[in-house]
Amino acid sequence: MTGHNLSLPLLLSVSEVTRLIRESLEDQFREVWVEGEISNLRAPTSGHLYFTLKDAQSQLRGVLFRSGASRLRFALQEGVSVVARGRISVYEPRGEYQLIVDAVEPKGIGALQLAFEQLRDRLSHEGLFDEARKRPLPEFPRTVGVVTSLTGAAIRDIVAVLRRRCPVVNILLAPVPVQGEGAGERIAAAIHALNEMPQVDVLIVGRGGGASEDLWAFNEEAVVRAIVQSRVPVVSAVGHEIDVTLADFAADHRAPTPSAAAEAVVPVLAEILARFSELDGRLRRLLDNAIKIQRHRLDRSIGGLGEMRFRVHAQAQHLDDLHDRMTGSVTERLTALQRDLVEHRHALLSKGPHHRIRAARVLLPQLSKRLEQEARRGIFSRRQLMAARVAALEALSPLAILSRGFSILRTVPEGTMVRRASDVMVGQTVQARLAEGQLVCVVREVLGESVS
Repeated sequence: MTGHNLSLPLLLSVSEVTRLIRESLEDQFREVWVEGEISNLRAPTSGHLYFTLKDAQSQLRGVLFRSGASRLRFALQEGVSVVARGRISVYEPRGEYQLIVDAVEPKGIGALQLAFEQLRDRLSHEGLFDEARKRPLPEFPRTVGVVTSLTGAAIRDIVAVLRRRCPVVNILLAPVPVQGEGAGERIAAAIHALNEMPQVDVLIVGRGGGASEDLWAFNEEAVVRAIVQSRVPVVSAVGHEIDVTLADFAADHRAPTPSAAAEAVVPVLAEILARFSELDGRLRRLLDNAIKIQRHRLDRSIGGLGEMRFRVHAQAQHLDDLHDRMTGSVTERLTALQRDLVEHRHALLSKGPHHRIRAARVLLPQLSKRLEQEARRGIFSRRQLMAARVAALEALSPLAILSRGFSILRTVPEGTMVRRASDVMVGQTVQARLAEGQLVCVVREVLGESVS
């Protein structure tokens, strides 16, 4: 009986056989590397990824559970060749063996590079990198926001360049980690936070150079969208010239280094002061030219009249006096304004507190505006005075008498003025100057003075 029982086949249920096969496969194939092409990819709401790995002859089902799928740097796609690491197991409800994937990498290209290209293509298709949406940088920013690490060399370079080029500019720093887990979300949050501050005029977002993995935070979608949604222009300053991130594509201006970004956002204060000096010289030349033009018009209007010439000369001398007084006043005012500007600048540089810098930075545009307004008022009033005097002179001009119907006769070709009938002879040619135009006449008869 015993021998007979040993010869009998072992009776197992389907579930028991399936379980034994699963345990055997899991024991023999605890870690395998499988190369194949992704097909039949499914991504249900559970977050797990189901697919088939296939080659020219065979196929193998695979599953990447949600915990592993969330760590993928790139998106699995149909037709992508990959290398997957995992263990062979059996899905018991269907009795199918499958590869439970722990890690997967694209074949022939790094995961970071593939993720970079996939996200770049998708965001570019949305128009986030279009040149048409990018804005110019402000010429005279009052406050520069900086999003970078507090401990890196980038912030030291940015602050040093900003202080050297424009000591009166305000700097608002939003310190963030620039690499590692969660760095992208922190960078995006800092960009949004600085955008909530109305005094910020432009943003610098960046860090120093590094490996591709170190720069990855600036390739994350949250950072790109935060840059695109910024209400103020954004300058990207990530790494060195050879390093390119998606933040560079989205930014309004890309700088190769943090120092170059600082140079791009602020002007040189010394050059602005030199520009004001140049404008002062141009203003003086314009005033001189305007007075010369008016004086030339007066000279042409008064012609060769003696007494009126003396009156015009007196007025011209008075204009010279007014010009000298106005020039002296403007020069004194400009000197005072420049002296005040230098004193304030020295005070800012020597004392250094930020609240004094913020108070003094508004002085320069105010003084410029006041200077421009005073110069315009001076020119306007002088032009009004000049116009009134020209009108008075024109009323006294002999040309005004001609407009009332009189004329001036001169002999031809001598040009002698005819005052009496005896000054001409019959047949002589005379020229009559009227209020508008001239007539050439021939004397047909000379009447005596007694003829009315």
